[in-house]
Amino acid sequence: MKKAFMRPQLAKKTMRYFKKMTLSFTLLSLLALVSSSAVNAQDVVVEKIVAKVSDYIILQSDIEKALLQMGNDKELLGSQPRCAILEQLVINKVMMAKAEIDSVIVEQSMVESEMDRRMQYFLSQFGSREKMEQTLGKTMTELRDELRDQIQEQLTVQRMQMDITNEVTVTPSQVKRFFNMVPKDSIPFLSAEVEVGQIVKYPDVSKSEEEKTKNKLLSLKHEILNGADFAKLARQNSEDYGSASKGGDLGWHGRGELVSEFEAVALSIEPGEIADPIKSEFGYHLIQLLERRGNQFKSRHILMRPKSTPNDLERAKVKLDSLRNKILMDSITFDFAVKEFSDDKNTRENAGFFKDNNTGSALVSTDNLDPVVFFTVDTMQIGNISRPLPFRAEDGKEAVRLLYYKSYRPPHYANLKDDYQKLYMMTVGSQRNEAISKWIEKAIKEVFIDINESYSGCDVLKEQL
Repeated sequence: MKKAFMRPQLAKKTMRYFKKMTLSFTLLSLLALVSSSAVNAQDVVVEKIVAKVSDYIILQSDIEKALLQMGNDKELLGSQPRCAILEQLVINKVMMAKAEIDSVIVEQSMVESEMDRRMQYFLSQFGSREKMEQTLGKTMTELRDELRDQIQEQLTVQRMQMDITNEVTVTPSQVKRFFNMVPKDSIPFLSAEVEVGQIVKYPDVSKSEEEKTKNKLLSLKHEILNGADFAKLARQNSEDYGSASKGGDLGWHGRGELVSEFEAVALSIEPGEIADPIKSEFGYHLIQLLERRGNQFKSRHILMRPKSTPNDLERAKVKLDSLRNKILMDSITFDFAVKEFSDDKNTRENAGFFKDNNTGSALVSTDNLDPVVFFTVDTMQIGNISRPLPFRAEDGKEAVRLLYYKSYRPPHYANLKDDYQKLYMMTVGSQRNEAISKWIEKAIKEVFIDINESYSGCDVLKEQL
């Protein structure tokens, strides 16, 4: 059933902004996750097409999977959750269709890079490739194939949103006007926020473990030189799980795109040649150069990381404990200790503190704080520094850290004095949402949209399509 588009009024959109933008970003993330981990065949209704947008289709299972993963969140989805999800899916498909018309292209290298990042994150959550594949019931290659189109769509939609909203600017008076337009009973109630910093130490792996890793790679090199298949051995042994599923193939790169140690070796050997193992911040690499064109080169590798032992972790704890004592005795400041000794690049660049991804502030909502960090600081006093705590970093490595609990802001209703930056970002988001709505009003005239009769009662869709 073809529906006509009618743009909502600005005041009404402002009231709905907090829910709508959250739904948009949540769906973009969910549709690029491993939906099969949460949805079994018996959980999904009989498959059918519920909407068509140009050459793209939306299946009933797409809606059911998103609904299941979002936990039927009534606060976010409203009284018609399937309608709300379908609305956003239709908007995403409109953007995909227009991206084709306007020749907006997301490079495949970006898709693969994001794929690698997701895979690395999943692996850190499950602990190992074997456990992940066993739990999800799929091989790494199958998971990547399943997610590739979803990530391509996610990145394309994000690119379209950026292009549509790149000229949006906001003044302080607009922030104030936006805040005053929000009904008093709809002013956001913000969760408690904390400032938490960390100093991270990766254990120094023993020389014997490093030698063991290098010898293993030398053994693999010997096998390859005697006829073994490099790609097969990479799939079986490499701990770079992003490239392992591709036989270790890293694709084409230019100067400065890979770590210097890797690049120096890759550019010093001939095509087809395999270098002896070399060390980088990621571990030990067995590198083969495949092709070279000027400053561009194509290579593959097998990555192996020396394993830390309980004794290595204990030594890291001792080092951090000594560092903690120096900070407590005012021999050095926390900021100085972070710059000089922390191994975590992300928080080191922010003086050791975790930060809010939206505002960049060091005040982070307790709702968004890592649960392990939250439960630790919940037992601490403000101004305290924890004793060394073992944890598993995002890259899957075992590490030790100190946590510094700097400040606490209690839950409160948003106000201009204390929450200007958050309200500024909300205002920017509202303006962007308005720009996207205006864009959609024009875009749907250029694409075919058909909604199944079973969704004809969706009030939300009648406002949007």
